[in-house]
Amino acid sequence: MFPDIARDDVFRLETRRLWLRWPRAGDAPAIQRYSSKWEVARYTARIPHPYPAGEAERYILAARQANAAGQDLILAIASNRGKREPFGMISLESRLEGRLTLGYALAPEAWGKGYATEAARAIIDASFLLTHAVEILATARIENLASRRVLEKCGFVHQGVGREGAPARGGLVDIDRFRLERSAWAVDYGQRTAAVPPIDAA
Repeated sequence: MFPDIARDDVFRLETRRLWLRWPRAGDAPAIQRYSSKWEVARYTARIPHPYPAGEAERYILAARQANAAGQDLILAIASNRGKREPFGMISLESRLEGRLTLGYALAPEAWGKGYATEAARAIIDASFLLTHAVEILATARIENLASRRVLEKCGFVHQGVGREGAPARGGLVDIDRFRLERSAWAVDYGQRTAAVPPIDAA
C-alpha cells in the first residue's frame, strides 16, 4: 500500500519537535527499556510483559521488513534535537483494502507533553498524502482516557465499544473503536495548512 518513498530506510517525517523514522538496530536498548515497563505494556495488545530479552531486536527486524514491503509504516519517535534515541513507536498497518490501523506506544517520561498527538498527526497526514486509503481505524482500551484524547484531537470519531483480541494480555479486552475518514481529514488538513504563512511572508 505504501509507495517506494516510504520503503527506503532513509524515509522520515519531521514535525516541530520530532523525527519519525525507520527503527534501526541501535534503537533496541531504548525500545527494550520502555517496553519492559508495565504501564506501557498494559494498554497494548501485543507488547508482552515481562518483556523477553531479544524481543526489541525481533520487533525492529519485523518492522523493517514490513516497511520495506510497503505493507505497513512503522516508525520510531525521537526528538529532532538533543538526544536522538527513540522514546516511542507509531504505526499504520494495512489489514483491509483502503483501510489502515493506527497504533502507538510511548515511554512514560514522554506522556502528557503532546508528543503522541504530534506524531499521530504527522503519520496520518503522510498516509493520506502518500496512499489511497479511505479511512484510518484505531482502538483504545476503555480505561485509557489519554489515548482517547489523542485520537479525538486528531479528528477520529468514536464508533462505539466492543471487545478485541489482545494476545499479550491473554484474551479479549474492552475497547473504544474510532474512525477517521479521508474526507474529514482533508478538511482539517486544509485548515491547518492554510494557517501556515508562506515562507516569504512579511
